[in-house]
Amino acid sequence: MSRGHSSSGRWVYGLLLALCTAALWGSLPLQLKEVLKNMEPVTVTWYRLLGAGLILFLFLLANGRLPRLGALGGRGGGLAVLAIGGLAANYVLYVVGLDMLTPGTTQLVIQVAPILFLLGGVFIFREPFSPGQALGLLVLLVGFGLFFNQRLEELVTSLSQYTIGVLTILAAALLWAIYGLAQKQLLTLWNSVQVMMVIFLACAAVLAPWAKPLQVLDLSAIQAWLLLACALNTLIAYAAFAEALAHWEASRVSATLAVTPLITFVSVAIAATLWPTHVQPEEINGIGYAGAVLVVSGSALTALGPSLVKSYRDRRARAAIPL
Repeated sequence: MSRGHSSSGRWVYGLLLALCTAALWGSLPLQLKEVLKNMEPVTVTWYRLLGAGLILFLFLLANGRLPRLGALGGRGGGLAVLAIGGLAANYVLYVVGLDMLTPGTTQLVIQVAPILFLLGGVFIFREPFSPGQALGLLVLLVGFGLFFNQRLEELVTSLSQYTIGVLTILAAALLWAIYGLAQKQLLTLWNSVQVMMVIFLACAAVLAPWAKPLQVLDLSAIQAWLLLACALNTLIAYAAFAEALAHWEASRVSATLAVTPLITFVSVAIAATLWPTHVQPEEINGIGYAGAVLVVSGSALTALGPSLVKSYRDRRARAAIPL
């Protein structure tokens, strides 16, 4: 089912595309953080979804590939509603949480999303869970403990803005996992571009009553360009991600994408140096940065777990064959 099984073998090209995706996703919180200074989270999200959805609509229309809603049926319609609700809430909560946290912290905490998606697949679809993935999950949890070392007491004893921000991002991660599990089933009815177009436009429609489009007039020229960049970011990153899967194994693409939070931390450090009036540096000690590295390592190990186990078993099998 995964395109990784029929990859072209051009792994260098696949790696570059995966790194492109990670760079785009890693820079997204910085772009959103600046726009949020003059625009409410729901409105930012509405513009992002509407812009991305309209571009996909025009693409599918030009190619005569618009999806047939009749193909959904009752079960498909229920899955679509679940995916639309999950993604709309995820996008809004992510931006709300980002408004309360730094870009680096936000991007690191959202790493929980693919882990929850993986666990959902294990419990709902009975997918296998290898010892390598269990080890990766353990490393990730230890990493989070180290990352929050400076504010661990605050997180567990008070409902400060920081704690609420972390809880909001965790809720966004859970909703993304729900959306992802629903979308996985929708891909049996439509292709990925059709699914994303419908979900993006439907999410924009759901959020429309709470959006304030005229807030775009309050943006500076730079903020307006960043809002456009936020809408394009999702599309370009998604296209690069899909193309990477065509040339490289899915597990390795996912492991490469685990470096996204580190790219965010580096981006924040560079931006804070170049534009100190716009971007605040991360206030994290050495233990926190070590924890961030462990979180990334745990995410990568969880993604690579099945292929590492398979590679080990293949080597053992080859070693057992007499020459």
